[in-house]
Amino acid sequence: MNEPNIVLTEHSSAAVSSKPRFWQGRFRGFVLALLAVVLVFSGSLAELVVFALGSDLYSYILLIPAVSGYIVWIGRQSFPPVGTPHRRLAAALLALGLGALLACTIARFLDVNLAAEDRLFITATAFVVTLSGTCAWFLPPRAFRALLFPLGFLFFIVPIPTVVMHHVETFMQHGSAAVARLLYQTAGTAVYYEDLTFQLPGINLHVAPECSGIRSTLVLFIVSVLTGYFFLRSPGKRTALALAIVPLALVRNGFRIFVIGELCVRFGPEMIDSFIHRRGGPLFFGLSLIPLFLLLIALQRREQKSLPAKSVR
Repeated sequence: MNEPNIVLTEHSSAAVSSKPRFWQGRFRGFVLALLAVVLVFSGSLAELVVFALGSDLYSYILLIPAVSGYIVWIGRQSFPPVGTPHRRLAAALLALGLGALLACTIARFLDVNLAAEDRLFITATAFVVTLSGTCAWFLPPRAFRALLFPLGFLFFIVPIPTVVMHHVETFMQHGSAAVARLLYQTAGTAVYYEDLTFQLPGINLHVAPECSGIRSTLVLFIVSVLTGYFFLRSPGKRTALALAIVPLALVRNGFRIFVIGELCVRFGPEMIDSFIHRRGGPLFFGLSLIPLFLLLIALQRREQKSLPAKSVR
């Protein structure tokens, strides 16, 4: 009569101890490897922190690791500790990341002049890739796949290269100016538009690079990516929500240019120095959240309608 009890005890103890064996063995090496990666990249990470602290555009970088860590923490139960890691994938990622760091170090030793954004683009990308390779080396495939989003989200710590930023700012300037011109024409305001300059009654407005709204657009894009991850299931709908930021940013910036111009026409040119121009960015950013969340609700409803059809199949 005692045999069944003995069998159950052995089975349950094996089931309970299988997970601790993994975490006590491979997990210890995983933690040490992560610390080693941070140590190797400590100089680059310190430079990135100083850069973010002194930048109006990239100040959000300091929050990205905390958000990624939080996503990992709330999803930690979905990391199964069984399976064989993809060592070939891990080796490729580690070689790519560490190779990029080595190349950047050699370039600095040879006095190759790079802008801070370009240098940090290389080293920050190398850090995230090396971190991903470390995870792939130690974690089973299913656990690594569960980490793909927080690891991918960590790429937001990477500054945009100067060449890419120039093209993005130019696109945002001209796109926002085109929207503003359409709004002036719709409102019946007398306007002469040439390139990026508006000639309005009593004042001329020029859409400078600072008016491109690139910072608020980046933050809005990050918000859309997070929102899609937490509230949408379909990769296609998540992508649609993120891509909607482009026209939304152009409309927001164009509307802001339109409002500032209308204030100058209606109340006087001194309105160019008003609060709405100098510090009105958060107000227009808040307004842009309204259509973003309306789109999110619409996408959620479409997902809910499609669920019964999928379940029947």
